[in-house]
Amino acid sequence: MYSDPLLDFAGKTALITGAASGLGQQLARDLAARGARLVLGDINNGGLAALADELDDTGAQCKTQVCDVSSAADCQALVELARTEFGNLDIAVNNAGIAPPMMALEDTDEAELDRQYNVNLKGVMFGMRYQLPVMKAQQSGVVLNVSSMAGIGAAPNIASYAAAKHAVVGLTRTAAIECASQGVRVNAICPFFTLTPMVAEIQAPGASREEFQALLASGSPMKRLAQTEEVVAAMLMLLSPKLSYVTGLALPVDGGRSAY
Repeated sequence: MYSDPLLDFAGKTALITGAASGLGQQLARDLAARGARLVLGDINNGGLAALADELDDTGAQCKTQVCDVSSAADCQALVELARTEFGNLDIAVNNAGIAPPMMALEDTDEAELDRQYNVNLKGVMFGMRYQLPVMKAQQSGVVLNVSSMAGIGAAPNIASYAAAKHAVVGLTRTAAIECASQGVRVNAICPFFTLTPMVAEIQAPGASREEFQALLASGSPMKRLAQTEEVVAAMLMLLSPKLSYVTGLALPVDGGRSAY
């Protein structure tokens, strides 16, 4: 158990969407190791169950529930689970998301735009809709929304994804201002391409998976993709109880990309 107050989450209740894999899975492990009680949601029930078993073996307190973040009712139910099981909600991480298909903006149809908005944007909006009232009533809490470098800059050939992720940053900044006087912080994290299962699924015509990942990596000054642990480390810092004067931030984790 960690005793450093900067990364001490003992007694905190943390809700994470998209927890069955990738950033959400690693964050759940790291928060549990630092004393947090967890409420985990994902559409992947098998992945959730496997993670819950893993965390139970470490002695962590963990509750799971299938959650489709495009459903407001599912997002509400996950918050209610936290309140019912643990009595409060200190941390909410709106992490669930889907990968974009590679296509030019003019080839993006309404169905694809709706698909991106339903998960990557509405999932954040619906999450905060039910998380924030609980935190405001407590006069404390922190929300972390997972955006992307595609949410703070140009993202050629993934226009629908960029539109949704830009909107996440806008929602984050708006919520931060609305809640700042009530003890609630709201920030976003904006990673560059990270070696998660979601990124591994992205395909480009005429390129192998290895060739495509090398192409993505070339866009970072570090000339590599981010590791999951590197992004999660930044997430932990933004969630830290000691970063109590940081709100409304959209933090790039990008190997220097945003310095151009």
